[in-house]
Amino acid sequence: MQSTSLPLLYSFRRCPYAMRARLALAASGEPCELREVVLKNKPAEMLAASPKGTVPVLVLPEGAVLEQSLDIMLWALRRSDPERWLEPDAGTLDDMLTLVVACDNSFKPQLDRYKYPARFDDSGAGARESGAQFLLQLEARLSGSGQLFGARASSADAAVMPFVRQFAMVDSAWFDSRPWPKLLAWLAGWTGSALFERAMQKYAPWAPGAAGVAYPPA
Repeated sequence: MQSTSLPLLYSFRRCPYAMRARLALAASGEPCELREVVLKNKPAEMLAASPKGTVPVLVLPEGAVLEQSLDIMLWALRRSDPERWLEPDAGTLDDMLTLVVACDNSFKPQLDRYKYPARFDDSGAGARESGAQFLLQLEARLSGSGQLFGARASSADAAVMPFVRQFAMVDSAWFDSRPWPKLLAWLAGWTGSALFERAMQKYAPWAPGAAGVAYPPA
């Protein structure tokens, strides 16, 4: 049962999918009630709304449930898009979605193999090199502009950045030594931004029966 008329966002701070959803909600200014989830002890309320058991999940006041991070981003930005994240300087929304799908379907599996080689009975080296090919494509995109689709930030940047950040954190010395200076500057710009700081604010785990926290933060 919802404690307010606001949408309920089930989130986990470090999850890159939840991160991209929070970034879009913060950029749009669309208010919601955030419930921080402990993934080892998922609340029954979240599982009742979304049995898949992964975050993010956005439960709308009328009962509709958005279970995919990209759907949450698009929902928020189509309601309010003051930074014009859905209107890139270069290319189209479809072009941006194509890049995000490539990130999710091609880069993310390599990231998982690189970050958790024991799960795949692998050294992770091959996955690192495969992932690096995607990152070199991003470097090429960034070579002529500050963001992936022109000079302004877009939904594609916000959607892809959390996964690049996670890849960089596996072996930061190796990542920082690679031939992608534009990518390094782009990632540093995002992770050093006020928007990212707002999206990464820490919250105590939500307890059933308690109110969530107002999001985005002031």
